[in-house]
Amino acid sequence: MPGLTRRQLIVYGTAAGAALFWRGGIPWSLAQIPGGTLDPTIVPKYETPLIVPPAMPRTGKLKTKGGKQTDYYEIAVRQFRQQILPVGFPATTVWSYGSVNHPGTFNYPAFTIEAKWRAPVRVKWMNQLIDGSGNYLSHLLPVDPTLHWANPPGGESGRDSAPDFSGMPTPGPYSGPVPMVVHLHGGENTTQESDGYAEAWYLPAASNLPAGFATTGSFYDVFKASSPLGGDWTPGAAVFQYANDQAAATLWYHDHTLGMTRLNVYAGPAGFYLLRGGPGDAVHGTLPGPAPALGDPPALTYHEIPIAIQDRSFNEDGSLFYPDSRAFFDGFAGPYIPDSDIAPIFNPEFFGNSIVVNGKTWPFLEVERRRYRFRFLNGCNSRFLILELSNGLPFWQIGAEGGFLPAPVERSRLLMGPAERADVIVDFTKVSAGTEIILLNLGPDEPFGGGEPPGDFDTADPETTGQVMQFRVVRSPGVDRSTPPNLLALPAPAPLPSESVTRQLSLNEVDSDVLEEVGPRAALLGVLNPDGTGKQLGWDDPLTEAPAVGATEVWELYNFTEDAHPIHIHELQFEVVNRQPLDGSPARPPETWETGRKDTVIAYPSEITRVRATFGVAGLFVWHCHIVEHEDHEMMRPYRIGPGV
Repeated sequence: MPGLTRRQLIVYGTAAGAALFWRGGIPWSLAQIPGGTLDPTIVPKYETPLIVPPAMPRTGKLKTKGGKQTDYYEIAVRQFRQQILPVGFPATTVWSYGSVNHPGTFNYPAFTIEAKWRAPVRVKWMNQLIDGSGNYLSHLLPVDPTLHWANPPGGESGRDSAPDFSGMPTPGPYSGPVPMVVHLHGGENTTQESDGYAEAWYLPAASNLPAGFATTGSFYDVFKASSPLGGDWTPGAAVFQYANDQAAATLWYHDHTLGMTRLNVYAGPAGFYLLRGGPGDAVHGTLPGPAPALGDPPALTYHEIPIAIQDRSFNEDGSLFYPDSRAFFDGFAGPYIPDSDIAPIFNPEFFGNSIVVNGKTWPFLEVERRRYRFRFLNGCNSRFLILELSNGLPFWQIGAEGGFLPAPVERSRLLMGPAERADVIVDFTKVSAGTEIILLNLGPDEPFGGGEPPGDFDTADPETTGQVMQFRVVRSPGVDRSTPPNLLALPAPAPLPSESVTRQLSLNEVDSDVLEEVGPRAALLGVLNPDGTGKQLGWDDPLTEAPAVGATEVWELYNFTEDAHPIHIHELQFEVVNRQPLDGSPARPPETWETGRKDTVIAYPSEITRVRATFGVAGLFVWHCHIVEHEDHEMMRPYRIGPGV
């Protein structure tokens, strides 16, 4: 069957356990899916209630200069077991965050940090991936040590590198202590030492760290020395502070370790960070509420609910499944590094066969006959979501990543790339009690290249990944005092200044340099060559983007790949300017739901996607694709704001 695209070669992790592969028109034999996953079709749906993440309790309040108070948290990542699959199935070992002062708060996903405008939040982030004896815990998932990654075994001289395995056998998974560093996704004006730079990771302060291992990334000590809070950094921890001087928005926090983000986040560490107040929160009208807050009484009913949607696969013992061989992706069984340039374990994309919402597979939520505010997050590794309600009820989108839209937008479907957020209102007022509504996913079980279902691609498996959760409509016990969404007047963000610089950047994909017709090997960012092609750059190549402090620039993203990529720029929220086909056809304006501020934008194949941003704080940051498998294998680049730091 010659002519199949790469996305048609993806091995999808179904219970069938086998797939037919084609490369260069040559059929391959049936290849077994390694590991053996739990058949998702036997997992009952809509038996478990949706968990609404509570507010993360504070450790205390600190007085800073000028008598200002700062909310202070001590938050660790730990390993524990949680019932993700329905009762009757085994529990799952996961990692996630919790307050070290409140042991009962460790949960996947993590509790929500509730922040207020211009009220700083300080967090001591601790890596406590150790056992009861203080010994380090190895990763739950297979770590490919051949990538350009954190690389603790490399020691001080080899950390944050792509190790050289020349003359050695193909290595197996890394089994040492796990590095971590936390990124507040969507935070603006965060200083470099608090952004979660991928080379500022740290190992747990375990009692049995191997001799010669690097215990921190190459920028940990640099940032510790430059941070006014560096004196509070201790082994296995770092102290970050967030100014919260941006518009009210739905942010989230997650791990950001070099070359390991896909695995660390898949294991569980992520949570919402909701910023409220200020002129950016001045909605004329009343939004549905309440939302979880500190001090809430038990069993309080919430009408504002954050919803994190992720795809996962499981083994029959309840453990998380993630592939341990490149063969899972496309059937390629070697030769691997060092006998070629193909990594032995890394998979260029991964699609789980089960949907997990707020830490539960296919949950249900009882909703009253009233309006609800849902803050949706696509927390998947590679999967694009297209959400639709089974009874045709519309979503009224009121916000995106950077805060409110200029006006509510009625949508029948929500397209969300990985890391994108959609702040929506759903009005159940006229739905009869007893109605059951399924939140559907019409996105593909493969890489997304644009278009609409069903004509442009096959939708997700309707028996598994095509279903997300269930809403059960019940009678309303009270009066809904919220404003109908079409009557809300939202605080439109002020337009950014005109740009002084336009940069032409490229999104690229490369195959093997030594094996014919084997690929993809990696995805890369870069700049545009004079001849209109993409110059492919890796993480270690010299910086090419260094905006001045306070400068406004337009970045043009030329996508030379066949996939859509959700591009995230750290440190700021930007405007989407337009998109234009590479063939020179006329540009089209941003979608109506992209007219507010965003931190992640979908860059479609064979198009130029333009965004405008103002760069506010000097420092070293990154931009990358938020398909985290891409991010982990070179589709991330550092950039600098201001003079060299």
